[in-house]
Order: sequence, then C-alpha cells, then structure tokens
Amino acid sequence: MKIAIIGAGAAGCFAAANIPYRDGVEVALFEKTGKVLQKVKVSGGGRCNVTHECFDIPELVACYPRGRQLLKKSLYRFGPRQTIEWFEQRGVKLKTEPDGRMFPVTDDSQTIIDCIWQQMMRNKVQVFYHKGITKIEKSAPGGWELHFSDNSVYQADVVLIATGGFPKPEQYSWLQALGHTIQSPVPSLFTFNITRHPITELMGVSVPEATIKIAGTKIAQPGALLITHWGMSGPAVLKTSAIAARELAERNYEFQVIVNWLNDRSDADLLETISYLRREQGKQLVQNKNQFNLPKRLWEYLLLQCSIITETRWGELPATAQKKLTEHLLRDIYTVKGKTTFKEEFVTCGGITLSEIDPQTMQSRIAPGIYFAGEITDVDGITGGYNFQHAWSSGWIAAQSMAGEGK
Repeated sequence: MKIAIIGAGAAGCFAAANIPYRDGVEVALFEKTGKVLQKVKVSGGGRCNVTHECFDIPELVACYPRGRQLLKKSLYRFGPRQTIEWFEQRGVKLKTEPDGRMFPVTDDSQTIIDCIWQQMMRNKVQVFYHKGITKIEKSAPGGWELHFSDNSVYQADVVLIATGGFPKPEQYSWLQALGHTIQSPVPSLFTFNITRHPITELMGVSVPEATIKIAGTKIAQPGALLITHWGMSGPAVLKTSAIAARELAERNYEFQVIVNWLNDRSDADLLETISYLRREQGKQLVQNKNQFNLPKRLWEYLLLQCSIITETRWGELPATAQKKLTEHLLRDIYTVKGKTTFKEEFVTCGGITLSEIDPQTMQSRIAPGIYFAGEITDVDGITGGYNFQHAWSSGWIAAQSMAGEGK
C-alpha cells in the first residue's frame, strides 16, 4: 500500500504525522523545494500562530470568508481543542495571547516544526525534495501515476494533494485534467497601498483598536491598525482584505476605505466627550488634551487635517472645526490604489471547488483515491491562526481516511 503526499507544508506534513507506521504501508512525501514547513517557520514573526482559542465551532467558522460548509464538518472532528491536545501529547504546550491567538510557549516556530517532523520520522515517512508535480494519471494496474519535473514517476494507491494555493489559474491545469473545477485564485490577506499621502509620514504608528470599512459595502472589521510607509496594515486591514478578497480584485484594488480611529464610538458618544472637554477642560490646548488615547503623532496629524492650530483651546474650538474633527475621527476616508502581499501569511482565495470534496474524508468526489488538504481547497480564513487550523483539520481527516485504506 503506497500513500503519496504532495506538498510538505502544514497540511501535508501534519497528514504524514498522523498516518501511523504499519508493515506493508509506505508513505512518501514529495516537496518541490528543498525545505519543509516553510510557512510555519516564518508565520507569526517566527513564533507560529498555531491556532485560535475559539472552541465554539459556529463562532470559529464565521472567521472563514470562504469554505464554511466544509468547515462545519471538519472543525467538529478536529478543531482547536484537538490541535492543542495533539501538540501537548507530544510535549509542546501552547499559550493564549489576549486576542485569542495561540503560540508555542517557546515563542519559536521551530518548536512546532520539530514536533511535526519528529512524529513524521516515528511514522517512517519518506521525504523527497525538489519534486515538482507536473501530472497525475490513472494507473493501468490501479491507483495513480505521479509525474515530476525531474522526469521521475511514482506509483501510488492513494494521493493527498496539499500543495497550498497557486496565484495563477494555469497552475491548476494538472488538477483540472483530473476533472476538477477551480474557483479562480485571487490574493487574500494583503495590506493597502495609499501612495503619496501625508498619512504615510506616520509610518510605524499603531492604533490598538480601530475599525476599517470598505466604502460602498457593509464590509467592516475592527482590530489593530498599523500605518506603514506604503499605506495601512495590521489585523484590521488583513481581516478586511480576506473578507473582501474577491470584491477588491474585481475593483483592481482601487477603492476607498473609511477609518474609525475610535473603533466603535458613535457620533453621539463623541459629541458628549467633546462637550465635556469644552465645558470642563476649556482652558486646555486641544493639542495637549488628547482624551481619546490616540498616538501623539496621529492626533497632531488629525488636528492638522482639521486646520486646528496649536494655540486652539477646547473652549474656543469653532463649530466647523469640531465637525471636521468628528468626521476625521469617525469617518476618515483614504483612497487605496494597489495592495502589498503580506508575505508572512500569504494566502490565496480560491482552489478546488468544495462541492467536489467529501468533507468527511477530504476525498475527491470526482477522482476517488485523490484527497485534498489545506489551502489547495477553496477555504481561507482571516488572520489569527485560522488558516493553520484548517490545515491541521483537513490534514488530520485525510490522514485518517487514507490510513484506513491501508488496513
């Protein structure tokens, strides 16, 4: 019995780590580069955001813009709780940060890589590097014939495809040849380019809680917002980009964003605060009395946009300036022209159409004996450990199914 796994990323390696060694069963893992688990290595700034501490599955599923029907089944079988247990059983403890993201207590992604790799070695998985897949064909004696870019061929009884997503539609042609249809790939998890705008002079300034909204839509996400030399980044932007991935691609990445620098504060709430400042702190300079806990450089920038000079006191703030300040604090509009790939967590929206995959086994409904796991499927989540959780879940389910084939 020969099990082939194509792709040594999170999903492929985790699947290999969950196929127990048995006499008469050979597991071969093929990787087109010379390294394994590279996205795990760089994720979370080198710490690896393993999963998210969300044990309520309906709430967890809501964090995936695409793939929810499949995830409703897969995450119940192997979700964050099972992920935590799997690593802890192998000596790796995870910790939870205030925003729910979970990392190894070592704060080192190599801990996760070593854990998975060691389990793969215990399972006697054979790993082959520099093996780029070019074609999969049905084999005459049964099973599948895998063709690689170095002209080598491997015969397998079952095949797990865990290559990750591809940015170009033509890169899926070898999967279309098996009869599968592809949801057109577009980038997800990217930052917003706001070129030649004075806001970019504040690069490095971060607001812990803001809300980003795509103008003309109902798409809005809260979270930390980071100003960069090219525009805006941070969790709020990345989450918004994931949810709006297809819509923003259709707009060729030219659109407007509306920023509420005060996160969820309303006009009425802000008016009440300003009225208090005018009444009780009227002699204080507006520039010095920043009641909103915004970074000093951002506060000064916003006042400048409202033509509020440094000598202005709260009690002397003109009504027109107050109105401008309200608009900039709650509805600050920026024109986005282009995106920048968030390289640490590069994710593609698109892939194998989910109706062609059995969520109970991750096996193809089109080509029995072919399985899928990870980002090659049309599933993607917002930033925060969700994409890795899908990799673990789908990889584990595929492994259980394929291991059953070898009984």
